[in-house]
Parts: sequence; structure tokens; C-alpha cells
Amino acid sequence: MCMRKNMDMLNGSLWNKILLFVLPLAATTILQQLFNAADVAVVGRFVGKEAMAAVGSNSPITGLVVNLFSGVALGSNVVIARQIGQGQEKDISKTVHTSILFSVLSGAAIAGIGELVSGPLLVALGVPGKVFDMALTYLRVFLAGLPALLLYNFQAAIFRSRGDTKTPLLCLVISGIVNVLLNLFFVIVFDMSVAGVALATVISNILSCVILMGFLMRRTDNLKVSLRELAIDGRILAKIIRIGLPAGIQGSMFSIANIIVQSAVNSLGPVVMAASSAAFNIEIMSYYWVNAFGQATTTFIGQNHGAGNIPRCRRIFALSMSMSVASTLAISAVVVAAGPWILSVFNDEPEVIMLGMIRIIAIVGFEALNNLVDAVSGAMRGYGKSLEPAIVSLLGICVLRIVLVYTVFKDNPTFEVLMAVYPISWIATSAMLFIGYFRLVRKLTKGEKKAF
Repeated sequence: MCMRKNMDMLNGSLWNKILLFVLPLAATTILQQLFNAADVAVVGRFVGKEAMAAVGSNSPITGLVVNLFSGVALGSNVVIARQIGQGQEKDISKTVHTSILFSVLSGAAIAGIGELVSGPLLVALGVPGKVFDMALTYLRVFLAGLPALLLYNFQAAIFRSRGDTKTPLLCLVISGIVNVLLNLFFVIVFDMSVAGVALATVISNILSCVILMGFLMRRTDNLKVSLRELAIDGRILAKIIRIGLPAGIQGSMFSIANIIVQSAVNSLGPVVMAASSAAFNIEIMSYYWVNAFGQATTTFIGQNHGAGNIPRCRRIFALSMSMSVASTLAISAVVVAAGPWILSVFNDEPEVIMLGMIRIIAIVGFEALNNLVDAVSGAMRGYGKSLEPAIVSLLGICVLRIVLVYTVFKDNPTFEVLMAVYPISWIATSAMLFIGYFRLVRKLTKGEKKAF
């Protein structure tokens, strides 16, 4: 049985349902990042800043893989949501079983490839020799647990398609507590350093997907999973990939650009690396709040577009975006004000805190701009248009950031200049996305009037 009843997204008020969707989802991803931040905090406190830098230097690579397949998992969310809106009950079960099996097989394949190229990737990132071996150890152990992590993402997407964001949160709370305890146990008792925190992460990911699988196997509706029915339906997988792959590529654009940025960070030395790593684990939490509203927009619009209710889709977009922007401004103010204290949890050296605040101000301070990117992208994916925002993100996020790193930063190699690429790219990307969104809505509205 699951933690909550299915949410009716097709009827009734919206603002309270959006909040009921967003709050557990945001809590889930923020808690997930808090538990991941525990990796950095434990090695920073009990091993040293070199180990802290080693773990942090892997963030762009792990983020690239996770964002890619989280986006593909979002394809399952959208497909199921539209099937609900269209009343295609028989196809829902096929989509669930296709998603589960595909996540495990693709996770295993990417893990195997990752193990082969992990060394060259870290070399390409310019990870200093002083921390290279530790960074490579962490990455290889993390990749070994990738199938479990991807399975959890697909399972969570299945629950969210019905409006259930509480069940994934429950699983994450349990596995996250286990992760923190194992971090301390492996590092302090067994002196395993970065290998210990990576192993703790893998074990907690396995626990998460096992718990969620138990919930799915005990359901009584068409989200129920039966191991005997696991099979890949080519027609449905094509739909998932058509929507999910561009979404995954869009998320990967951020990570690809961040790999280039991380390479530039690495060129500034271990202290900047450590500060950037600590700040990243703070800033990403505010982004997950933004992203939760984006996923809510995708799911709500997906169901209502499937039901043919375009006016309600427009209301969903306007309401979700306004709620997201207002709340993000408040959160950003609190995080910036408390930044020095939060950074000291990771490392209390004054230089690390000072450099970390440069990143927090540049990114968290302007996070509201990122709301516009996620809100419009989420709306377009809900309408089934996933390729367009991916192309825009390729240009506005990936290409622009890389150009700025190799031009402006190259001429002015300071941490302040490097961090400025984030708000600049958000402004450019959101402007292009809004143009595409309003064109799409006009087209849908004209089609609706003609049908009438």
C-alpha cells in the first residue's frame, strides 16, 4: 500500500494541490542532497580538505549521469500522467513495467561504461594529482551502485505521476539516516576515507529502491508491479524516450557546462575546490525547491493536456511559476544570510568560508532567475514538447557558459568572474524559453478555438 491516495489533478482548486505535490518532492530532493552533503562534511571534518576536494570534484560527473536518467525517468511521469488524463488504463501498467526494467538495464550499462572511462574523465577535469586517487576511488564505488539509484528515480517518477510524492520521501528518510550512520561508521571506525562515504551512498540507494519496490508490489491499482510481468514494450519505451531523453539532455546540459566550470575551479587550487564543493551542497538545495515546482508543472499540465483542458493548463503554469518565484526569493534571502554559518559545518577555515560565500551569493542570490527556466521547461514538457527546451538549454546554458569560461574567465581568472556565468546564462536561457512557450500556447489556443 502507498502513503497517500491518488491526487485528482483534473478537477478542483490548484494552489493547494500544487503545494501538496511540491512540499514532499522538495523535501525528498533536499534531504537527498543533505545526505549527499554528509559525505562531504564527514570527510571534511574527519579526513581533511583534500578528501573533501576529492569528493566534490566528482559532483559534475555524477550530476551528469543522474540528471540524464532523472530526465528520462520524467518521461515515464509524463507518459503515465497523459494516460491518466486520456483514460488509457491498460497502457499504464505496461508503462510501469517498461520503466522498471529499462531503468535497471540502462543503469547497469552506464555503470559498466563509467567504470572504464572514470580515470580519463577525471584527467580531463584536471583533478590535481594530490587528490586524484581519492577522487577516482569515490567515483568508481559510486558508479557501482548506479543501477539502484536509477531504479529509485524511475520508481519515484511512477508514484509522482499519480500525485504521490510522500511515499518516495518516506523511503528517502529511512535510507538517508542509514547513509549518515554508515558514513560515520566506515570513516571513523574503519578509517575508509572517501571509499567509506561512497560505499555508504551505494548501500542507502539500494535500500531506497528495495523499499519503493515493496510499495509498488503491494499496490492494488494499475501502478502495481509484478516481477513476472516485467517486459519492455517498444511502443511505450519510444514515448518515454521521446519525452524523457530531451529532458535528460537538458538536465545534462547543466552538468556538462558545470564540468567545464569545475575544470576552471580546479585550476584555482584545492582551497577553492573545497570551498566550491561546500557551497555547491548548499546551493543545490535551493535549486531542488525550484525543480519541484517545475516537476509539478509538468505533471499537472501532463494530465490536463491529456484531458484536453488547455485553459486549466495555462492557469497551472501561471500559478506554479508565481508561487515558485515568491518562495524562492524568501529562501534565497535566508540562505545568503546564514551562508557563513552553514559553510562552517563543512570546513571552518576562514578562507574556505569566504570563497564559499562568493559562490552562494552569485548562485543562490540569483536563484529566482532559474525559476523561469524550470517553470517554462516544465510546462513545455507537460504539453509533450520536450525537444525545444532541450535545444534552448544547449545554447543558453551549455554553449554560453563554455564560451564565457574560455573567454571572459580566461582573461580574468578569478572565482568571482567564474561564478558570474550562472546568472548570465539563466537570463539568456529564460528569455529564449519564454518566446518558445508563448508561441506554443498561441498554437494550442488557436487549435482549441478551431475545434470549438
